[in-house]
Amino acid sequence: MDINGNWTVGVVDGLSSGDTGYINQSNNSRAVTERGDADHKMTKDEPDSDLPRQDQAKEFYATYEPRDILGKGLSSTVRRVVEKANGKEYAVKIIDISGERDTCKANIETLKSDTIREVSLLRMCAGHPNIIELHDFFETPTFLFLVFELCKQGELFDYLTQEVSLSEKRTRFFMHQLFDVVNYLHGKRIVHRDLKPENILMDDNMNIKVSDFGFATVLPETERLTELLGTPGYLAPEVLVQAMNEDNDGGYGLEVDIWACGVIMFTLLCGSPPFWHRKQMYMLRDIMAGNYSFSSPLWHDVSDTPKDLISKLLVTDPAKRLTAKQALMHPFFQRDIRWSVAGISQVHLMMLRPSLKSLKSYTPLVPEKVFQPRRVFKAAVLAVCFFFRLKLVHLHPPPVPVETVMDCPYKVKQFRRLIDACAFNMYAHWVKRGENQNRAALFEHHLRDDWTTVQIPTW
Repeated sequence: MDINGNWTVGVVDGLSSGDTGYINQSNNSRAVTERGDADHKMTKDEPDSDLPRQDQAKEFYATYEPRDILGKGLSSTVRRVVEKANGKEYAVKIIDISGERDTCKANIETLKSDTIREVSLLRMCAGHPNIIELHDFFETPTFLFLVFELCKQGELFDYLTQEVSLSEKRTRFFMHQLFDVVNYLHGKRIVHRDLKPENILMDDNMNIKVSDFGFATVLPETERLTELLGTPGYLAPEVLVQAMNEDNDGGYGLEVDIWACGVIMFTLLCGSPPFWHRKQMYMLRDIMAGNYSFSSPLWHDVSDTPKDLISKLLVTDPAKRLTAKQALMHPFFQRDIRWSVAGISQVHLMMLRPSLKSLKSYTPLVPEKVFQPRRVFKAAVLAVCFFFRLKLVHLHPPPVPVETVMDCPYKVKQFRRLIDACAFNMYAHWVKRGENQNRAALFEHHLRDDWTTVQIPTW
């Protein structure tokens, strides 16, 4: 607490310690060197001075051939590598624990222990299709090598930046996989604590891969967490409450991942986060109060079902928040047929089921229908005409009155998407990262000491 009676809270300023490398030609052109063919070798523009010597990592060099650099951090470098046995591409994160970059022995030991813990958690989660795969791991006295699968489609954040906002169908596809991952992790009592689009990668089939387990930990059932870790916009209210009151014994648990899922789902559907303010103090205050709304015009085209799910995820009371398993059972993810014809309820259907089963042995007295080719042909022609006209309506929508465009162009869906796309193309490099951040920082793996101090007044 400072002299003014305000609580001083430290939050990580959006810095991630990415688990894996990826190729993104549009946003990572400086980090990725163009190559003409699959047999590309390192050129003069790709210095190998950061690579360990052959005698320091004989086992690694015997298995993999290093290629171009994908990213750099203070204590790590991510490279594309090729496995010599089968020619498959992977991403290796090479972590320097020799002490040449950081002479503090405590930092080196912390870096090594954090990496070993992260590797242990990734091995606990091995086999899940939507969690980044740790393909191999090598440990030497001076370097650590983490070999991951290579996700060439990049981050979900980059995909969202390109698309501005996603449809309900695409959001359902991504969120179902994400909730499945969270349900899997929570079943093992693992809390991720840093779920966000930047830490969700995509493979060639657009399936998500949850990465960056640097903040993850195993939480026993009888214990609670108290550390202030994560990214500000995705922090759950109970995390901030715990940080404000050091004497609070409540702590927080697995529910913080569910809150982060709600923030991600909100962001995917409308293209902007539910909690944001240019002053971080006000943003954190909104998070603690749960102040968000669907009043933006961006939500006019979104149905009530996903809004209902989000409202049950972004609940300030963690005890009332849905679990990952309950979220998967929400109607937003269900595709079953609802019987509501002529007031027939599920109870009535259960009563009619024995009668319906008896119809299977019923022999109809009416003779079978005779095939009538003319009628079938006529129906086919009408169907073709219908779909042709439907396509014309889709390709050539009715004209928009000039008065509407002049008065409020943002009301028109086509103009709204055009305006947002232009804005993202112009300002994406500002919106995308926090202050003093770059893509190479995503691959850093060092002690989290880059804390931004903010003031949260007491109420």
